[in-house]
Amino acid sequence: MSAAGQTAQVGAASPDFSWSGPGELDLFGQVMATRPQFAGPIRPLLKLTHITIDAQVAQLLRSDSPRALELNLSQQLAQGWTRYFEWETLIAAGFAVVALVAVAGLRRQSHQAMAKTVVAGLVVVTAVNLGGVLLTASSTPGVLRSVNTLEDLVGADPVTVVPQTGARPLPGVQAVVIGDSTAAAVGNATAANASPLDRACGRSDESYAADLATVNNWNVLNLACSGATVQNGLVGVQVLGDGQVAPSQLVEAQRATHAKVIIVSVGADDVQWSIMTRLCVASTVCNDKVSAAFFSKQIGDFTRSYYQLLGDLASLPGSPAVLINQYYSPFGADLRCLAHYGINAAKVKVLNARLAQLNAVLAQGAQTFGFGVTDPPFTGHELCTSDPYVQGPGDPAPLHPTAAGELAIALADQQVLPKVEGLVPAPSPSPSLSPGQE
Repeated sequence: MSAAGQTAQVGAASPDFSWSGPGELDLFGQVMATRPQFAGPIRPLLKLTHITIDAQVAQLLRSDSPRALELNLSQQLAQGWTRYFEWETLIAAGFAVVALVAVAGLRRQSHQAMAKTVVAGLVVVTAVNLGGVLLTASSTPGVLRSVNTLEDLVGADPVTVVPQTGARPLPGVQAVVIGDSTAAAVGNATAANASPLDRACGRSDESYAADLATVNNWNVLNLACSGATVQNGLVGVQVLGDGQVAPSQLVEAQRATHAKVIIVSVGADDVQWSIMTRLCVASTVCNDKVSAAFFSKQIGDFTRSYYQLLGDLASLPGSPAVLINQYYSPFGADLRCLAHYGINAAKVKVLNARLAQLNAVLAQGAQTFGFGVTDPPFTGHELCTSDPYVQGPGDPAPLHPTAAGELAIALADQQVLPKVEGLVPAPSPSPSLSPGQE
């Protein structure tokens, strides 16, 4: 078994089916550095904020001629800087008034003398401020004359390029699984020949990757790792608890040069779902404003990272099909077995609502990029049912799928896997080899 991940092949032991729970764009309003430099003591920061394609931008660009567009842009810039200088002058005057009143008070001046001091000081501050404005404005036309495009004004966003891996290619792999503990099947049986990295990542031979390999007669490379997020695990490397460093799953996936599909399970660790759940259990209520604000921040950050990941997946060599797995809810209608742990219907309602937000982001992103998406059905097999697909509080990985749950995810994936030409069973798989044993 290699340090790069598990390759599930036909001939490996059939999985013992049980299951584990979820593993783990304020695209607008971000300040962008500007290229133009303005001489003078006052240098306004140009930023793009609250831009919407079908509103401000579309209206700006609906011009009858290039000259009209040029005038429109000039007016927008002039209005923006005018507002900036007005506010800057008012703020400077306000601070000056506070300072002058304080000085006059320390000198025990009369009200009349204090008024004269404040007025005189305001005149000086305003004059200095206007001088700075004029000095800045005098150099602005010359700088803006060299601006011909939006890139000249605000710069270009660097394109994320996924580096090519220098490791040996794996042309015999037909499908790749990347993601977190749900895809790794943490808490289930680990293969006897698992590598140290496989064990540190919690990879199991009862994962849905292994199930798909068995059902389809595929070689499936499982790169998933417990605790993986988009930035720390999928796009970038992941530092594990024992000090090992798991390489970027996206980079490792490129070793599968002939893979026709990549299956992704990610998001729960990005929004710190396990922490949110534990806090909910320990708290009287789960919908307090602090936790709601925390989750909102997490889901916003994840959205940006997720769309970056989707863009990287869309640009992979060979253009493999991509399937995004949503998360299941581990909680059903019957919560009696969880009452001892502080779980009630009100708390479950909040947790399920936040899980639905995460799943909505996953589904919308997949739809935007034309990728497949699946929602594994766990209804009737949640915690407290007679046949749960979720590990309970006393199991190795609470709320994670059992082997049966992993099989349920595999069956859901099987039903919606893209019908990609060339995705056929391996002709004659060799005995189970990991990438490091070739």
